[in-house]
Amino acid sequence: MSLFRTVLKSLAVLAVVAFASPIIAQQAAKPVAPVVTQAAPAAAPAPVTAQPSSPAASPAASTALASPVVEAAPRPMVATGEHDLSPWKMFMGADIIVKAVMVGLAFASVVTWTVGIFKMMELTWAMRRLKAALRKIGESRSLSEAQMALGERGTILSRFLAAAMREGRMSAGISSDEGIKERAASSFGEIVRAEGRKVRTGMGILATIGATSPFVGLFGTVWGIMNSFIGISKSQTTNLAVVAPGIAEALLATAIGLVAAIPAVIIYNHFSRVTKAYMEIVGRAQGAAGRLLSRDLDRTHSSSHARAAAE
Repeated sequence: MSLFRTVLKSLAVLAVVAFASPIIAQQAAKPVAPVVTQAAPAAAPAPVTAQPSSPAASPAASTALASPVVEAAPRPMVATGEHDLSPWKMFMGADIIVKAVMVGLAFASVVTWTVGIFKMMELTWAMRRLKAALRKIGESRSLSEAQMALGERGTILSRFLAAAMREGRMSAGISSDEGIKERAASSFGEIVRAEGRKVRTGMGILATIGATSPFVGLFGTVWGIMNSFIGISKSQTTNLAVVAPGIAEALLATAIGLVAAIPAVIIYNHFSRVTKAYMEIVGRAQGAAGRLLSRDLDRTHSSSHARAAAE
């Protein structure tokens, strides 16, 4: 009886061991993957060493060790190209038509500032000289005396005086003072018109640049944007990084057009006022020459009447 119990106990122990072996093997295989992927030390070394001769666990462990190394490798970064949107780079990357528009507008801007600087120097110098000449003849009583006081020949006032004296000499022996004054006024008018054309030289260029530059720049912008849309259709993308450079290059043409037009309009308006002020001083010089001619005529007739009375 005791032998039977011993046999039963041995069979029970063997059955327990037979059923427990697969469970122990699973528990030993499960902790392997977390240990490698989480890079943590092995928490249960005993189950791993419990089955050293298990052929299935060794390949699984080696595969688990190899696979995290591949996943942990850094992925190559894709470099996204950044466009240099400086004005010079945009100009160099623009279409040939847009480049031609930009060059033309830049030349127009240079012409604007050149005309503005020269007109400022010309009008400032002319106004100073004419005002000084008027002060010199302020106390003169005749044309000859005014010419002697003036001395210089470069002002419009000297041309007025010369025209008045020439008309007086050519009308010698004519008793009609009104006719002499009318002919002198006609000569004065020609001198004034010639001076007006002279001081307005270059104003038409400023007006043209100020009026047309924005539209020329807009033409370059439309052309550039059209090319950008053509590029979008060819590349089959609406990414802003692809579209932005072409649009920026197109808008640069409009910016240059405004840079050329705005100063041209401002300079034109300024010199219109300065020219008007200068022509008013020219009118004063014309009046001064006319008054001197009238005095000479009256003085001539007074002398003739005095001689006639003396005789």
